[in-house]
Order: sequence, then C-alpha cells, then structure tokens
Amino acid sequence: MGTVGKTIGCLTPIVLLIVAGWFYFQYCFVRSEGVDTGELNYFAYQGVVFKTYEGKLIQTGFQRNATGAQSNEFRFSVDNSAIADSLMHCTGKQVELHYRKYTKALPWRGESVYVVDSIWSVKNVSPSMYKSF
Repeated sequence: MGTVGKTIGCLTPIVLLIVAGWFYFQYCFVRSEGVDTGELNYFAYQGVVFKTYEGKLIQTGFQRNATGAQSNEFRFSVDNSAIADSLMHCTGKQVELHYRKYTKALPWRGESVYVVDSIWSVKNVSPSMYKSF
C-alpha cells in the first residue's frame, strides 16, 4: 500500500466522525427544553411522504413584527402517538406543554424544531375571556 492509500485510510474515519458529529449536533442534540402555555388553536396529522403531528398554541399577549402587532404563536411537532391522541381532544383548551428544541427539524420527526414530549396540564378556557366590549 502506497502513501496515498495510507493517507486515505487514515483520513476516512476522521471525516466520517466529523460528519457524524455534525449530523448529531444539527438533528439529534437537544439545544434546550422548556414549558409553553397557551390555547391549543389547532392540532393535525399531516404530510405527504412523512405523516407528522403538528400543532399551534396561541399565547396571551402580542409581539411586534414588521407589519404591526400579532398574537404570539408557538408552532410545534409531536413524535409520540399517545401524546398526539391526547392533544387531538384538547383543541380550544388551555394547555401546558413540555418541549425539546433541536437545531434543525427532521422530516419524519415533524416540521418544527420544537418537539413536544409531554402534557403538563389541560384547562378549559374561561368563556369570560371572549366577552365583547
């Protein structure tokens, strides 16, 4: 075996380790964990190739953007079918969800980098919140 073969033989595992490490930190490493609370606006099982559970919480308060003010939204994915089944019955309710945040989304895990892994609480929304003035 020549020097070129030895060089390739030594560099191949190093390159593979670098690529594996990059993939892990982009798609598998949990950057942060937290809890978010809001009214579950919608929750759906969707997708063309990869069917995933996707949802959106509407949080109290408003955020500023370039076009003015809009409601705070928390878009998330769920990769556990038992949790997804529970959330299907919670639309319109106040929910408290625990999530993991990744750097990038995987198509089979969901569209969002936020992946809900547990439901902490579910409360009915008070009708008095929607009184007209």
